[in-house]
Amino acid sequence: MTSTQPTISITRRLEFDSGHRIPNHDGQCKHLHGHRYAIEVTLTGEVADHPGKADDGMVLDFGDIKKLTNQYIVEQWDHAFLVAKEDKGLVNFLATLPNHKTVIMEHVPTVENLANVAFAIMQPVFAKAFGGRLQLSAIRLYETPNCWADVHPA
Repeated sequence: MTSTQPTISITRRLEFDSGHRIPNHDGQCKHLHGHRYAIEVTLTGEVADHPGKADDGMVLDFGDIKKLTNQYIVEQWDHAFLVAKEDKGLVNFLATLPNHKTVIMEHVPTVENLANVAFAIMQPVFAKAFGGRLQLSAIRLYETPNCWADVHPA
């Protein structure tokens, strides 16, 4: 039986601080620097019709989005230095710093690549969670208030 209820998208925003550099950049981004990133996670699903239950009238509790996104993205990247594995000089230098929080990335940590990684991490998490009734429909990652990347399913 197919539902006639429309799907609705909900979005939760979280923020974190990270450092990075774009090693082959022609401008200022080739230098070590940091950002106050913001990630917006958008899920699509049907509104629950569970009279008398905590989730009645919701696609999902925003706290559940926060919990999972914190676990898989924010706690990993917050106050970390995100560095491309190809940036060997910097990778080696960061390894000399005791207890330094370094995340070695497969690709240069541009906002586009970071948004892709976040989507690849979170898509299976939300696909398995909550009985598989939700779809991760977008990740938006802000590098600055005026610059961001959006990722949608293929």
